[in-house]
Amino acid sequence: MLNRLSVCCAAALLLMCCALARANAVLPFQVGTFTPGPLDGITDVPGVEVGNLTKIEGSSIRTGATAILPNSDPWNRKVSAAFVSLNGNGEMTGTHWVNEAGYLETPIVLTDTLDIGRADDGVIEWMIHKYPHIGVTDDVPLPVVAECDDQLLNDIQARAVGAQDVAGLLDRASTGQFERGNVGAGTGMKAFGFKAGIGSASRMLPAALGGYTVGVLVNDNTGSSRDQLRVDGVAVGRGLGKQALPVFPKRVALVGRMASGSIVVVVATNAPLDNRQLHALATRATLGMARTGLTSDLGSGDLFLAFSTSHVYARSADFNVLAPTVQPLEDDATLNALYRATAEATEAAIYDALFSAKTMTGRGGVTFFALPQAPVLRMIAAAHAATAQTP
Repeated sequence: MLNRLSVCCAAALLLMCCALARANAVLPFQVGTFTPGPLDGITDVPGVEVGNLTKIEGSSIRTGATAILPNSDPWNRKVSAAFVSLNGNGEMTGTHWVNEAGYLETPIVLTDTLDIGRADDGVIEWMIHKYPHIGVTDDVPLPVVAECDDQLLNDIQARAVGAQDVAGLLDRASTGQFERGNVGAGTGMKAFGFKAGIGSASRMLPAALGGYTVGVLVNDNTGSSRDQLRVDGVAVGRGLGKQALPVFPKRVALVGRMASGSIVVVVATNAPLDNRQLHALATRATLGMARTGLTSDLGSGDLFLAFSTSHVYARSADFNVLAPTVQPLEDDATLNALYRATAEATEAAIYDALFSAKTMTGRGGVTFFALPQAPVLRMIAAAHAATAQTP
């Protein structure tokens, strides 16, 4: 029989950790075996910058944009990169060239489905201002902009994210800690029937394996049912039953992308990996998704981009980029560890989106509730206590 006192104490400890951790955007439980970075976010990878633009206006605008820069000068310091599509019912622009060239030379911007063009325009405006030779004596960029459909909470036809918004967002992006949950591109997003949005996590390899960092940022808008949700291996979705069900004042037919949702995953590392290795790294994000219960429905746009901040190419005015200053990593043990770290960080980033998000009411009075943290943490504590007492 379980020791009831130990279960209660474990739950109380987890709840206390949750209150403390939320201030630092760190989950109240450990996911996997590698150590999280100080920020437990993608900006633990040195040089990576993040910014959020959040649009909450009136009763129906619930959207925004999130920017990720691999460094402060992406046009002149191209980083090795690769794109992977798990399910292609979504869009991430510019990625044909990323895979063809093997590098990323623009910021990455995430937004809602109908604002892709406006965000693309904003990236171009920012880059022309920052690099005035573009289109004159230099090449022209192909911006990387990814979308998720936030129409359940947001009046997506309003197209509230403008080019000037995105240009300003790119100016404000910075290293260090950043907000998660109902912010930026994640403002109107949901997952497993709960409010979700922007989540992030990082994992550090031990010194014996190079000491590299892997950071992941997700915009989680997946349509999977709560019955599928598992947190730290525990089937908490089924345990929650009908608690905190979404509210739809008017009947809504959930079809297509609205029903299936999407997830965008950005993976960053300071390990010197080339395009081929980064393709393999990005693919490991699927394993982190699976651990949370996500599958990948027909209507889902599940798109991944990975880049290396240390495998850098200098710019030239044509396609003859100079060779990178470092050679790709060739140690199998380290590569395997980076794969595991990517799966762990992706899993943790999805949990971070759920634990960071707050209840939101949007267009037409539709409400998605925050994940009920107290019962979830009690279920996790009970499961861990039961495991600890198993001979």
